[in-house]
Amino acid sequence: MKAINQLKTFQRILDEYPAETPLGKFLPGFYRQNKQMGSTDRRVASRLVYNYFRLGRAVPHLPADERLFIAEFLCNTQLNSFLQHFKPEWAACIDFAIAEKLAMVKAVHPDFALEELFPWTSKLSADIDKQAFLRSFFVQPDLYIRVYKGFETQVKAALATAEIVFKDEGNGCFCLPNGTRLETVIPNPHWYEVQDYSSQQTAQLFKPKKWESWWDACAASGGKALLLHDLEPTVKLVVSDIRESILANLDERFQQAGLSKYQKKLLDLTENNDLLLHDYAFDGIILDAPCSGSGTWGRTPEMISQFEDHKIEFFQRLQQSIARNVVKYLKPGQPLIYITCSVFKAENEDMVSFMVKELGLKLETQWVLKGYERKADTMFVSRLVSPLAP
Repeated sequence: MKAINQLKTFQRILDEYPAETPLGKFLPGFYRQNKQMGSTDRRVASRLVYNYFRLGRAVPHLPADERLFIAEFLCNTQLNSFLQHFKPEWAACIDFAIAEKLAMVKAVHPDFALEELFPWTSKLSADIDKQAFLRSFFVQPDLYIRVYKGFETQVKAALATAEIVFKDEGNGCFCLPNGTRLETVIPNPHWYEVQDYSSQQTAQLFKPKKWESWWDACAASGGKALLLHDLEPTVKLVVSDIRESILANLDERFQQAGLSKYQKKLLDLTENNDLLLHDYAFDGIILDAPCSGSGTWGRTPEMISQFEDHKIEFFQRLQQSIARNVVKYLKPGQPLIYITCSVFKAENEDMVSFMVKELGLKLETQWVLKGYERKADTMFVSRLVSPLAP
């Protein structure tokens, strides 16, 4: 009876869920309207809905409940009463390797194809292992934090006291189970930042020097700027974004991190900003460009169902427009760090080729940060340098 009610709740959520809305925003509102649901009910409902969307666009002709049973089988490694009730033959094999489980699903549903889960594999960056990337969608990513220098001991002690299993990845990066309620575990929010592993690794290409002037052009809430400040606290920092509300979040985040000396600008980088920036020349620019976000869809799997091909070209044109308007403020011989959280070649290597051929930059290095190998986001980062003055 419990499993049947859980399925009914799942179907209600699916019926009421509006497309284009992040699940993370919709579900809390749904639960507020259904106060009769206890914490266990909410936890199970969230798991079912997220797992359902992890199936992406595979077997679209099947009824929603049948697709959910497949997703529950592929996404779980521990027995649960829901699958036991509806698919006992699969529940008995819940701890099988993913390759075996995929074969079992195909035996029941011959038209099941893993490639249909994410039907854009032909557009992936070259270094991405397609099969490993596709299979990563069946695993919920971990939670990563960056601990500020000098607070590692306190954070480790707090996690140990709360009996949270964690992994120290080095350089202040800690890996925790997803769903860890940090605000109840770590007593001081000034000790750490929530930041994905791959995002933290982009800082390896920054290489700032003392007293340099840097611009975080698409700063959002300031994660990359904080990484830069952590590497070299003397850097003179300018941050900008097109969204006023997110710059307010940046202020709060910087204050929490103890960063008070910076300039903030509200800019639309698709436009000419010479009137606002004519006096500026930077020793380094971080361009964490707006993108499809496809490297983060392990955390927001509902995006797979909502995405459309033409958006790749839209984001590439946007990135080209921004890059054109940003590069001119870079001093000769200085670096531009181009970053996306996309897995698409058009937004990554093709954009680097555009900046080399059209904007005259020289490529030093580029990486695909393969988060799919370690339950993290997949990102792209490159370091390009402006030509020296003649």
